[in-house]
Amino acid sequence: MTKEQVKGLAPREIRKLIREGKWNGDTAGLARGYAQANLAILPKSLAFDFLLFCQRNPKPCPVLEVTEPGNPILSQIAKGANVCTDIPRYRIYEKGKYVAEVENIKEYWRKDLVAFLIGCSYTFENALLNANIPLKHIQDGTGVPVYITNIPCRPAGIFSGPMVVSMRPIPQHLVVRAVQVTSRFPATHGAPVYIGDPQKIGISDLKTVDWGDPPRMEKGDVPLFWACGVTPQAVAMETKPELMITHKAGHMFISDVRDEELAAL
Repeated sequence: MTKEQVKGLAPREIRKLIREGKWNGDTAGLARGYAQANLAILPKSLAFDFLLFCQRNPKPCPVLEVTEPGNPILSQIAKGANVCTDIPRYRIYEKGKYVAEVENIKEYWRKDLVAFLIGCSYTFENALLNANIPLKHIQDGTGVPVYITNIPCRPAGIFSGPMVVSMRPIPQHLVVRAVQVTSRFPATHGAPVYIGDPQKIGISDLKTVDWGDPPRMEKGDVPLFWACGVTPQAVAMETKPELMITHKAGHMFISDVRDEELAAL
């Protein structure tokens, strides 16, 4: 199926396509109006430390749901969905080293694993579009550009490392409006963590991305940087846990929760 065909489907239908191996592309622009989520899976022995890390770093790691150890089935944001099969692409890290990218993790699942579903900035993109704020990666069908910064996260237990951000070029006259719109979504990263010169947060060249695709910048655009749920992948490379399973950047879990349910009033 083409992405245009998938765009019109409900979250449950998209998850079914993913589970059946009929869609493994990125999820930007899919299921507009529904929240998407990042994934981080860890052994139970590390779950408390990671939960504490998320609590101390709510901008990049706002937790939407945590599973029971050994149970891959969700009960809150998409009842009955399976974290082993319902995400288009997964990444496997062993002792901090990226070792594989797969379309399901059934062979990797263990009885001691705990899954964390973390809010994703794709969730507030529908609100930005409704406010007539253009998003070039959706217009172009590309991945949102994602970068590792020099902004340190607050450590917890074994977990420490730099914050990861996603960037969207916004026309200068719409910057304030974009901040206002996204600040209503604290459960999915909220307002930008930085606006302006990328070099001041350790990004030497916007064309050199760590994940996603290089942005299309136009005259008058201002780069806005939001905390990103890919942060656990940078943390995994820094702290080297025995095992961490994540989504591939841009390939999110699509929930049954309406984005407005996560918005602050």
